[in-house]
Amino acid sequence: MKLNTARYSVILSVQVLLLLIDWVINVVSIFERNSNAKMLVMFISQDACLILALSALLLTFFSTYVFQNGLVYLLYDRFRITLLVCMAYFILTTVVNIWLLVLRWNNKEQPWNIPFFVSFIIQRFMSAIYYYYYKRAALRISDPRFYEDLDMEPEKLNYHTSQ
Repeated sequence: MKLNTARYSVILSVQVLLLLIDWVINVVSIFERNSNAKMLVMFISQDACLILALSALLLTFFSTYVFQNGLVYLLYDRFRITLLVCMAYFILTTVVNIWLLVLRWNNKEQPWNIPFFVSFIIQRFMSAIYYYYYKRAALRISDPRFYEDLDMEPEKLNYHTSQ
């Protein structure tokens, strides 16, 4: 199986669009103070985009020659941190979004408290880490070695290099 550059370009464009949507929602949610309903829709959209982004990344993994020949551990070794960061960011984002909405619905005057503020800052910091690892994985999966029938020794393919 060869890497289809047109197909990969479309998937990469979708992945970048999903990251951009997540970033925009993170920025807009700071300034949106008028409507809890608008925030709820934005947060549901953000969580849906995170799920779609992870699905798109997994789709690219599943279409590799390495995966199709049962060498999943090679992909897992190479992209383990990215997958863990994606899952952690999704969980953290969902928790912060739910917490923010609950605080706003219960107390419109002053929704921010110290534990929430700390988790909010951690989530925003984690978003930068997520963007970095996700983009890096999306670009690295385009490596032709994942799509060609090469000698499958991990040492020769350099799949076990450091993250």
